[in-house]
Amino acid sequence: MANTVYESDTIALLDGRQLYITPLKIHYLRDFMQKFSEISEKETEDEKLDILIECVAIAMKQYCPDIASYDCVEDTMDVASVYRVIEIGGGISFKEKPEEDKPVPDTNGSSWDSLDLVNLESRAFLLGIWKDFYELETSISMPELIAILNVIGETDYAEKKFLAAIQGIDLDKESGKSRQDEWTAMKERVFGQAQGDPNDVTSLRGQKAQEAGFGIGLGLNYEKIS
Repeated sequence: MANTVYESDTIALLDGRQLYITPLKIHYLRDFMQKFSEISEKETEDEKLDILIECVAIAMKQYCPDIASYDCVEDTMDVASVYRVIEIGGGISFKEKPEEDKPVPDTNGSSWDSLDLVNLESRAFLLGIWKDFYELETSISMPELIAILNVIGETDYAEKKFLAAIQGIDLDKESGKSRQDEWTAMKERVFGQAQGDPNDVTSLRGQKAQEAGFGIGLGLNYEKIS
């Protein structure tokens, strides 16, 4: 059973300050992902690193506004810290291979543009906690939104299952398995968890892709700097 909603970490800046990093709030994640998408257009490693630094500068608007610029990030962070902010803040992992020494992000086969964020936020907004969508986006991160919608989906299905049981209907039995709510199905499609044709290598993600020797979901690799 998961005991945490998201991963966090503390990184050391070159000036000695400690910076606590959590997933970016959705408000900042929008600009972060828009800038990050430009990395696919870059050819050299230096150009790609420039994009990553710009992404980190955007992330600093949340973590440490006084260094929220390209030059400040370059002056206060080593490369390992830049990668760590990308990993934690944007939820973008970096894979390692012994034969490679350059970092390339693992997009896990999903696209930010393919995510119907308005639909997902609208479902959470119905809870009545936030006065507007701006407040929602500045209050929670994507992992928190996912956790909230998971509970909403589970609660909604539990209520339907109870009402069906009163009428002598077993929803689980009728469907042949536990019903998956619409949000969970959407999340699995977006984040690459849905099961497709087992012979389709493009459906492989992460560790499975690595074991199969297929590149989707692996990304370029880097050596960690101690």
